[in-house]
Amino acid sequence: MTKNDENTQTPPQAPADKTGQAAQQVDINEEELTALCKAHVCPKCAVMAEAEDIKLRALADNENFKRRIQRETEEVRKFATESVLADLLPVLDNLALAIEHAGANEACKGIVMGVEMTRKIFLDTLKKHGLECVGSCGEAFDPARHDAIGTVCDPERDDGCVAKVTQAGYVLKGRVIRPAKVLVNKLPDA
Repeated sequence: MTKNDENTQTPPQAPADKTGQAAQQVDINEEELTALCKAHVCPKCAVMAEAEDIKLRALADNENFKRRIQRETEEVRKFATESVLADLLPVLDNLALAIEHAGANEACKGIVMGVEMTRKIFLDTLKKHGLECVGSCGEAFDPARHDAIGTVCDPERDDGCVAKVTQAGYVLKGRVIRPAKVLVNKLPDA
């Protein structure tokens, strides 16, 4: 081999890494390697690997935090009106009581009709905001939506169903604001 051949030789190929690509070979002397290790930026340094791990964990924690805040914000928006609607429930109760007590009196017929119309408009408006009335006679008793205040024995109804609603319950977008107060039908044991 001549001197010119030595100068034109190609450098040896770097060994392939796990992906099959040639790994980059970095030629640095001991002083430079020591300086990089002291600065904790050496790719072979354990501190660098630990710092990279900490960085990745922090990024993952940040993403999880963003998702949690987004879920909580959506939850707050969804139920922001809950306290206002809960405060309006006694108004609905009083309108229902007025209709119930004045309904038999012929002299109050016009007023009852007006109160019924007002109550219906009020319920329709609240329904637009996601509020629904729960608790009707004949439906199966559900402890998540009903509050049993007593039992009755009505052979015409199924055992365990709602026999009478004493106070309507309300659900806002699937969440119970106030359970319905009901009497549950209990048939005697045969």
